[in-house]
Amino acid sequence: MGVRGPKCFIRMGLVEAWVRRTFAGYGRPGSGRHPGPRYHWLPPTPQHPVKAADLPSLGKGIGAGCLDSLGTMLTFPASDLLPISQLSDRSRERKVPASRISRLANFGGLAVGLGLGVLTEVAKKSLPGGQSSSRPGSSPFLSEANAERIVQTLCTVRGAALKVGQMLSIQDNSFISPQLQRIFERVRQSADFMPRWQMLKVLEEELGRDWRAKVASLEEVPFAAASIGQVHQGTLRDGTEVAVKIQYPGVAQSIQSDIQNLLAVLRMSVALPEGLFAEQSLQALQQELAWECDYRREAACAQNFRQLLANDPFFRVPAVIKELCTTRVLGMELAGGVPLDQCQGLSQDIRNQICFQLLRLCLRELFEFRFMQTDPNWANFLYDASSHQVTLLDFGASREFGTEFTDHYIEVVMAAANGDRDRVLKKSRDLKFLTGFETKAFSDAHVEAVMILGEPFATQGPYDFGAGDTARRVQGLIPVLLQHRLRPPPEETYALHRKLAGAFLACARLRAHIACRDLFQDTYHHYWASRQA
Repeated sequence: MGVRGPKCFIRMGLVEAWVRRTFAGYGRPGSGRHPGPRYHWLPPTPQHPVKAADLPSLGKGIGAGCLDSLGTMLTFPASDLLPISQLSDRSRERKVPASRISRLANFGGLAVGLGLGVLTEVAKKSLPGGQSSSRPGSSPFLSEANAERIVQTLCTVRGAALKVGQMLSIQDNSFISPQLQRIFERVRQSADFMPRWQMLKVLEEELGRDWRAKVASLEEVPFAAASIGQVHQGTLRDGTEVAVKIQYPGVAQSIQSDIQNLLAVLRMSVALPEGLFAEQSLQALQQELAWECDYRREAACAQNFRQLLANDPFFRVPAVIKELCTTRVLGMELAGGVPLDQCQGLSQDIRNQICFQLLRLCLRELFEFRFMQTDPNWANFLYDASSHQVTLLDFGASREFGTEFTDHYIEVVMAAANGDRDRVLKKSRDLKFLTGFETKAFSDAHVEAVMILGEPFATQGPYDFGAGDTARRVQGLIPVLLQHRLRPPPEETYALHRKLAGAFLACARLRAHIACRDLFQDTYHHYWASRQA
């Protein structure tokens, strides 16, 4: 939720977009991105950040916990730095449509606009010498103009529709079309934020008219805006710096309609894999989004994880600020670091360590805690080089797993790690992934998919995630799996596999080399030792 800690580190030459997210609009009235300077409810405190203009020599980029190309650390006191903004240049102050009718109107306008965009593209291609804005061989539905329409609509309505877009943005482009993946990547980085009056209305409804008595200061412009809410930097009366997440009005009441409206529009393009959102997966997704809209539940999950990881040397969880917690407002300590996708320039050794710890955490969550934060968004994991730790954020999608599920699931993974195809099939039936009456083609495809996904745990020595083509190979099996499946997979697997896929994709993006087999073998033996104790 927050991205600043006791110290921040400057990496020269980091992705230029990072400096735009960091500095753009701060202290620049009329910049177009923000309506003007940032305001405090009370006079500025010593923690008030300086303006970007005061830091002319920082180079091309800024990011907490990053190294320059020579591995040099440049250190500045926290009070000398701006909080690192996760807002992009495209983010705008825009009212959230709170009623279902107003949200439906936005989707209706999108559908009409997309249709007109397709006609325009077809007309351009049919004219002599006409040039289309869509890429060669791509659908006219996915032209640049239509891409902009999709991005603008999702960033305006926010809520469940934007969440689905963000989930698709972290899929490998062998799973969804590259054009659609690029659209959702823009969506992931470009959520709009509420105007001041709408944000204040939520605060007063949740914390009462005297909510200002709870804080010394609170920034009016958020430093991050996501699908369900936006995050503001603040300071408590005792000087504690906090991140306050404020939920957009209307999103909790529009989950089902938002998802249906978005998918109806996207299916016009035939751009989504058939069966990607089956009825059962939609029900699971709607349940998760309902959880994410309950900030009291999220606060309880965060506190649980803070206790579970209290003695972990690599991961930390910010403290919950109880007096700033309601169903639609959540206050936590301000944390420091950079998202995982900003760590690609770190050394191979550091990347390996980060990814090893991510996989270790996934295995602990599933087989030790049986309680997992299932949202793999990059921004939920902030790496801080000063402490060589990762801060975990956003616990709204956390869920429990029963032993009746994990007992069988760990055996499926072990069978894949041992290359035992027959046992993979048997334990998949025990897990109720299969009925036992599937066609041979389906059973073979299922086992092959499990064996592919189990390769990191079967490989002796370090597994090279960057060299793999896992997504492409599994993608080739999906038509058979969708066509011949007799029963939906266990409800737990929808969120679990999204989390595991996100962890594997992070390892691939960071080109990690990890000895996964030993890690899983240790987990397996510890699991059964604890179950039999």
